[in-house]
Amino acid sequence: MTIIVSELDLGTPGGLRVAVKDTIDVEGVATRASSPALEDSAVPQRHADVVANLLTAGAHLTAKVSLHELAFGTTGINRHVGTAANPRFPGRIPGGSSSGSAAVVAAGLADFSLGTDTGGSVRIPACCCGVFGLKPSFGRVSRAGVMPEHTTLDCVGPFANSLPMLEIAMGMIDPSYRPSPIPDRPTIGVLQVSARAEVAATVAQALLRSGLPVQDLAFEHFTAAYEAGMVIINRETYQACGHLLQSQKVGADVAARLSAAAMTDEAAVARAEHTRRLFSAEVDQALTRFDVIALPTMPDFPLRLEEAGDTSAVLGMTALVRPFNLSGHPALSLPLASECGLPVGLQLVGAKGKDAQLLAAAQRVLMNIYGARS
Repeated sequence: MTIIVSELDLGTPGGLRVAVKDTIDVEGVATRASSPALEDSAVPQRHADVVANLLTAGAHLTAKVSLHELAFGTTGINRHVGTAANPRFPGRIPGGSSSGSAAVVAAGLADFSLGTDTGGSVRIPACCCGVFGLKPSFGRVSRAGVMPEHTTLDCVGPFANSLPMLEIAMGMIDPSYRPSPIPDRPTIGVLQVSARAEVAATVAQALLRSGLPVQDLAFEHFTAAYEAGMVIINRETYQACGHLLQSQKVGADVAARLSAAAMTDEAAVARAEHTRRLFSAEVDQALTRFDVIALPTMPDFPLRLEEAGDTSAVLGMTALVRPFNLSGHPALSLPLASECGLPVGLQLVGAKGKDAQLLAAAQRVLMNIYGARS
């Protein structure tokens, strides 16, 4: 099980055990993003803001953990540092790019962990590993000291084995965060999307068991937002990491994606930004009618490792998550179990800046489904 890339012992002994993705700076520890191309990178001289906040809040930082190389992939497969085993669903991919961050929580090696989410990289591994994962509102949590330096999509977000622990994590990394009261009957807009029948049924049955008011919802620009999100990811990742191709040390799968990303032109970026405005407004409008939007996190079950070798062929895994990176809305993956025992994620999306209200609504959903705090 390859999860931990650097063992740490920082902060308060006996405090909550926290692991962080190796794109997040820890003073005196190289940030290598699980890539041989960064083996000689300079050692950070200060903590990322989120790390400093964790230590101030009394956390015990225990490890930096592995990821899909350069955070540019969805499976979590990494042939350089090794692929984090999926603790709860052996033989299945851990998901990417924050594979180690999800796996370390699923394995019980941390009370919570931090990953980053540019196009689903918290929510996808959370779903694959059967844990909770939150992508906060864009810009809510400081990214100072987090790779890449410049982004219009990426968010630092926590993984945990329960919603209450996820909320504790948010309070530690964002000192402005305050919990919101759990609502009695939040309204849910159920986004109509294409997904495997068993996945769709698992989500539909969970929402039915919640007994909460639901109404079907459709977005005109959802598919275009997925495609536009890929354009922006390609442009911004190439700007951040394209120079590493010269080292000839980038893994073949990521190198191929970076080389293709170099071809992203200004016209495509302009069209993507236009779609961003349209889709963001569409989601904002829907969230004046509903407290949250619900849909599956992934359209299918996590692939087996032997099925997931071609990174470009599995990008469809992010079809239901990436649009909300483009729009900047907070989004959360809750673990559900299908009848066959494989993991399904229930994704809930909230209004921008209303992260606490999103978590509170999610708590009500789970309390209604299971009859207790989850």
